[in-house]
Amino acid sequence: MLLYLTKYLAQYHSGFNVFQYLTLRAILGVLTALLISFVIGPAMIRRLNQYQIGQTVRNDGPQSHFSKAGTPTMGGALILVAITISALLWSDLSNHYVWVVVLTTLLFGVVGWVDDYKKLIKRDSRGLIARYKYFWQSVFGLGAAIYLYTHAQSAAETHLIVPFLKDVALELGLWYVLFAYLVIVGSSNAVNLTDGLDGLAIMPTVLVAGALGVFAYVTGHVKFAGYLAIPYVPGVGEVVVFCGAMVGAGLGFLWFNTYPAQVFMGDVGALALGAALGIIAVVVRQELVLFIMGGVFVMETVSVMLQVASFKLTGKRIFRMAPIHHHFELKGWPEPRVIVRFWIITVILVLIGLASLKIR
Repeated sequence: MLLYLTKYLAQYHSGFNVFQYLTLRAILGVLTALLISFVIGPAMIRRLNQYQIGQTVRNDGPQSHFSKAGTPTMGGALILVAITISALLWSDLSNHYVWVVVLTTLLFGVVGWVDDYKKLIKRDSRGLIARYKYFWQSVFGLGAAIYLYTHAQSAAETHLIVPFLKDVALELGLWYVLFAYLVIVGSSNAVNLTDGLDGLAIMPTVLVAGALGVFAYVTGHVKFAGYLAIPYVPGVGEVVVFCGAMVGAGLGFLWFNTYPAQVFMGDVGALALGAALGIIAVVVRQELVLFIMGGVFVMETVSVMLQVASFKLTGKRIFRMAPIHHHFELKGWPEPRVIVRFWIITVILVLIGLASLKIR
């Protein structure tokens, strides 16, 4: 939005041309989202407290979690507000990648909001029934995948890029739609499963979003893409502004969500942020790199799948409790230790993912 204003003002003063640079607008996206979070965060937390929209705690979970009961949740709405305002202020709104990423994020946020609303406002412990939740996730995920497939302007946009292997790109054809759908919906649910400790999900999200911003920038830059031997996708570089907004909003939320948390993001935040990572990975053609960088999310999801499968097949549990972060808590790890160690793992995995830009 402000891009158009600066273009107009550049007619009168050439200094406004600096706002045409993606890197500057990405930085401004970070700072704007961060500022929005700091300004409206305290008021939102007070309002959630006022309406007694508090966290419920499982009786079979770690005893350290009992003190969390009543902590305001649905704080993910703060993240979405900060991301959306910042992204729309600093992005080129004529770019269709910006809109598909923003709308996908918000639509998954609506699914999470309905789930939280039923649990916390209507006091329905089931929340949004699982099949309905998955149905709407599927509708929005498939919608985004079909849109991207039908609007692809080059063959590179429907290829599967294999990291660390030069010139290896698999043409997916119509399979692209199914693959993109699985990435978006899978990423959404993976982040949601990870959101169980103070700051556990938001910091890996910030790190991965920042790294995906790097991929978006180089993928949308013809010279960098050619030098790094990655597919060039015209216009996708604009997504770096959205990634910057995610980083700023995430850090702003972490200010209030760090241990001991003043607010939790709830499904409204977790489902939306996971979908955002998934759709960004799809548009920058780095789905497999997302699988690497988001290894903590993958680990959490696999732990749940293994736990359920083992219990159904043998009647025995592999872990003391799933997702796996609860397993380590029940083994005696203090919550901050679990959180920080998972953050460290994410830093390592993100660096490995970024290394794939050059190691080919």
